Amino acid sequence: MDRTDSARLWIMRALYVALCLAAVLFALVPIDTAPRGWAGPDLLLALTFAWAVRCPGFVPAPMVAAVFLLADLVFQRPPGLWAALALLASERFRARATALLPASFLMEWLEVAAALAVMTILYRLTLGIVAVDQPPPSLSMSQMAATVAVYPLVVGLSALALGVRKTFQPDMLAPGAR
Repeated sequence: MDRTDSARLWIMRALYVALCLAAVLFALVPIDTAPRGWAGPDLLLALTFAWAVRCPGFVPAPMVAAVFLLADLVFQRPPGLWAALALLASERFRARATALLPASFLMEWLEVAAALAVMTILYRLTLGIVAVDQPPPSLSMSQMAATVAVYPLVVGLSALALGVRKTFQPDMLAPGAR
């Protein structure tokens, strides 16, 4: 990896953190003060998965863990639970980046949807086991569905505006995937 590749790598990592912080800030801004019966998409997760599939080097594990732990604290979720699930899923995508390279977008989208479903179920089961109050299942399912629905938009914007495309670049892969 030469100097320009290294500079782009760090610029994209900084951009990932900035986009995640912007998404957290956007989620905190009250648009409507009345409670809704549905939840919006988890843009952090959609962005992380899109980048982990396309350019795994842009989203290293410590960065993903830190961003999601911060989000857990800001959104007053049980600290570390959603962060751990997000980290495990993103690492799975990082490890499978070369296998997903020739896959169609539909297959990628289905894998992301399956990962989101597993994460949502594990999150609710874990909260249920430790008897933590949790939102109604309809909110969790609507957030999962909204995240799956917004994933193609996040992928498209990442590719068109930021140049995050699914290409084989061995230096950008996770260390275990080389």
